[in-house]
Amino acid sequence: MDCNNCAQSIHRYLERQGLEDVQVNFQTREVRYRPNDEISDAASVRAGIQKLGFRVVDDQPTETTGRSWSLTARQRLLLCTAFTLPLLLGHLLMVAGIHLQWLELGWTQFALALPVYLIGGLHFGRSALAGLRQRFLNMDVLIFLGATAAFVYSLVGLALQEPRYYFFETAATIITLVLVGNWLEARAVQRTTTAIGALTALRPERVTAVMPSGTLVQLPVEEVQPGTQVRANTGDKIPLDGILRQGGVAVDEAMLTGESMPVEKQIGDRLLGGSLVVYGQATLEVTQAYRDGTLARIIELVKTAQADKPQLQRLADRISAVFVPVVVGISILTFLLGWLSGYASPTQALMNAIAVLLISCPCAMGLATPTAVMVGVGRLARLGVLIRGGRTVETLAGIKTMVFDKTGTLTTGALTVGRYLVTEGQDPELVGRLIFELEGYSSHPIATSIRNHLWKEKLADPANPGYQAFAGPLDVHETAGSGLTAGPFYLGSATGISENADVVLTRDGQVLAEFTLIDQVREGADVLIQSLKEVGIKPVMLTGDREEKAAQVGEAVGIDTIYAGQLPQQKLARITQLSTQQPTAMVGDGINDAAALSRADLGISLGGASAVALDAAQVVLMRDDLSLLVEGRRIAALTVRTIRESLFWAFSYNIVAIPLAALGYLNPMWAALFMAFSDVVVIGNAIRLKHRR
Repeated sequence: MDCNNCAQSIHRYLERQGLEDVQVNFQTREVRYRPNDEISDAASVRAGIQKLGFRVVDDQPTETTGRSWSLTARQRLLLCTAFTLPLLLGHLLMVAGIHLQWLELGWTQFALALPVYLIGGLHFGRSALAGLRQRFLNMDVLIFLGATAAFVYSLVGLALQEPRYYFFETAATIITLVLVGNWLEARAVQRTTTAIGALTALRPERVTAVMPSGTLVQLPVEEVQPGTQVRANTGDKIPLDGILRQGGVAVDEAMLTGESMPVEKQIGDRLLGGSLVVYGQATLEVTQAYRDGTLARIIELVKTAQADKPQLQRLADRISAVFVPVVVGISILTFLLGWLSGYASPTQALMNAIAVLLISCPCAMGLATPTAVMVGVGRLARLGVLIRGGRTVETLAGIKTMVFDKTGTLTTGALTVGRYLVTEGQDPELVGRLIFELEGYSSHPIATSIRNHLWKEKLADPANPGYQAFAGPLDVHETAGSGLTAGPFYLGSATGISENADVVLTRDGQVLAEFTLIDQVREGADVLIQSLKEVGIKPVMLTGDREEKAAQVGEAVGIDTIYAGQLPQQKLARITQLSTQQPTAMVGDGINDAAALSRADLGISLGGASAVALDAAQVVLMRDDLSLLVEGRRIAALTVRTIRESLFWAFSYNIVAIPLAALGYLNPMWAALFMAFSDVVVIGNAIRLKHRR
């Protein structure tokens, strides 16, 4: 794709075919849609796009595709420039009073302008025709009409041997300047896709696999399956997600999680594919193939987010859809009114009409949002904040209420058991074994903490030769936000059962054991809450824990509005209520509270780089650092501000420039130059977002 017009033509075509969720990204040169073989299979989609004049490249890296496009554009630009420069030089010399007779000859000018028109002019003509086939007038229609009008008018002058009608240099210069603009636009756009390029570069091509015999074999990364043992040494990239089985390493996960300091990994720890071994040697067991791994999923999330359009783009899209027909109408009126009213001669009226065609720039409106989203999403990804779409960036920037789960969010989730009490008359060993077995059916942090406590205190030790597990699997059912049931047994929240405990074990309603839990407030939680208050965001705590414990955490971090003892359906109702009042975000651990996360205007998962976290919410914090919320919202707000600035520029430019051209204050060459650089201004504003504070 040469420019944003190409993307719009393909987008219109696929939507007219009936396909849904169409995303055509000029920046990454990718096309995405929801497959529906009943409407159109992959082969027919590919064939249809190629009929529009584009070449479909399968499984081609973005960087390679970009270089291929740049070479084609550069060749086209160089050829047109070579023929245009003598024409432009002759015109400028003539204006300065210096006459070169051979450059003023009509046939010389025709010979120089014809290759430019055939190479560049027909290039825009093909794009315009592709759009017309989809009943879509793109910006190349304006360029082609303007260049063709000047060229044909000059041919008439050549036939009449009337030098006053020679505008060959105008036709050639128009085409060449627009090609310059497209080339600069493509160069600038490449700078907006650096996040995807940097993430893609983390993927190693080959892996050192350890065979069962101990032999080391080099394999392509795509061929490595889960269960394979692979080796990584100092300076290597961890090739795939896995579990450290031998050795010890410090890894740099900055590009994946935003963590700037190396992270020490010991045997049994999880390693992320794409992280860099700072020092040490690791033998890891691969847990996921590359396409299912964390790095591939992050790249996919970033690409999807960058292709998604926020609400702000809808107005620009509606205006762009009617922009070109309106401009063509204004151009015709400029010619007719200027000529018939006597305001301008026929020749000047035509030049004014051509200037109107060339000065208008719907591309700037089309590029304002995607380029800013591209940079903003990339900056968020480098920070360690993954965003699911451009609309999510806009939502994050406008959040007014932020609701926090307590356990695992405002607190570390690394719970320890405080008081553990078995009811008098009960067998402590049997009760300990029952609790240990039941908690094995849950992945909740509380369950893990209780099992660790029982093991550590030797209250239930499967490693003990005398330990006897219950015969056969237990018929256990887990109720989110409540607990576990197995026949007559219930193990879970003590709410409504005991006022002095957090968790109880009962049989037919009779308490067999109870214990309290101690959780530590997460470092930086108080600073986060204060920062949110400073920017006008109201913090709220929503937890299933007891009111007493919730109040303690609320006081520690500075949250005044607390809803404690909430069951999942109550949390959902509370989120619904808050969302109707003002834009609300729900921050959870990405494992529990899935309903509340999805019901909020924005679900934020504080769950690290786990697969569950990547699927749980619209925003994923790649490491358990609450400060990411504050910085992430700042970047989102900056992204939205950049979009608004660029859209303001794009609209203002056209509102001012078109009347100036219609009144004759801009000749077509200046009009083409301004139009070519208007896109670059918009993209340059987006690139500023990379380092903007």
